[in-house]
Amino acid sequence: MGTSTTTTEKAAGPAKAGAAPVPAPGGGRRKRTLGVQNAAGWLFSTPFLVLFAVFMAFPILATLAMSFTDFGLRNVTRPWEAEFIGFENYVNLFGDEKFLKSLFNTGYFVVVGVPLTIGIGLVVAVLLNNGIDRARTFFRVGFYAPVVTTIVAVAVVWRFVLDPSDGLIAGLFSEAGWTAPDFLGSETLAMPSLIVMAVWRNVGTVMVLFIAGLQAIPTEVREAAKLDGASVWQEFRSITIPLLRPTVLYATVITTIGYLNVFEEPFVMTQGGPSDSTLTVSLNMYREGFNFFHMGYASAMAYVLFVVIMGITVLQLRLLKDNTK
Repeated sequence: MGTSTTTTEKAAGPAKAGAAPVPAPGGGRRKRTLGVQNAAGWLFSTPFLVLFAVFMAFPILATLAMSFTDFGLRNVTRPWEAEFIGFENYVNLFGDEKFLKSLFNTGYFVVVGVPLTIGIGLVVAVLLNNGIDRARTFFRVGFYAPVVTTIVAVAVVWRFVLDPSDGLIAGLFSEAGWTAPDFLGSETLAMPSLIVMAVWRNVGTVMVLFIAGLQAIPTEVREAAKLDGASVWQEFRSITIPLLRPTVLYATVITTIGYLNVFEEPFVMTQGGPSDSTLTVSLNMYREGFNFFHMGYASAMAYVLFVVIMGITVLQLRLLKDNTK
């Protein structure tokens, strides 16, 4: 009996309070497997990390440092000779009338262009999703084609359309006995003309996003609304729009960011003219950096634009995110 009791106590010993737990079988092998998997993950990620560090992280940090200097053409081969001037570039920006005008022009482009792009994209998506049965794929491809068309081809088409003497619109005005205005040569009409072109180019992207959002809405919800006697407008306002709010948020944010960075349209079509009426922050930045070689000043301009983009994006997320829950 004594021997049996002693043996039982020895067997139960590790289970007593304070005793070290028995390691689970295979625990060491599992840790080695996780270590190998982590090492393999880092190994496969190394090419991307190297490329990101060389072509993204380093230029971002370099331009940030450059924005606090008078970096110019003479410092391209001797960057260490650039003089540190602190916040002087940033202070000078807000006393620069050309920069303030470019900031205003960019804001005008965004305030008018974003609602037009979102609104037209939503209407087109609803029509293609519900209102058109035949050749639906053809229309979708047609509306999306401008998105993948190069700006040079777009510029050629729109220059012909807007040409005040031989353009398509000039011909329509002539048929009516009127004289067509110089859309790209007028300080009043140049920016609205670029906005129309930008909306035409980008509405396809918004359309695709909204079509995906519309197709994700359960058909049972719409059928229930119809059984309750809801009209088409009531269904759209009370069901479609609320369920599309996450898509509206995403489309609005990416469209706003793209329009705040607008560069190609004024660069190709008007070069910022006439009288800087289409000069945007990105185009102004390009001029200062690559035409006048004020690279430190251009870098400061880039970071002001970055702060503006971040601020507007955060504001949009706060205003729209609560409605998407």
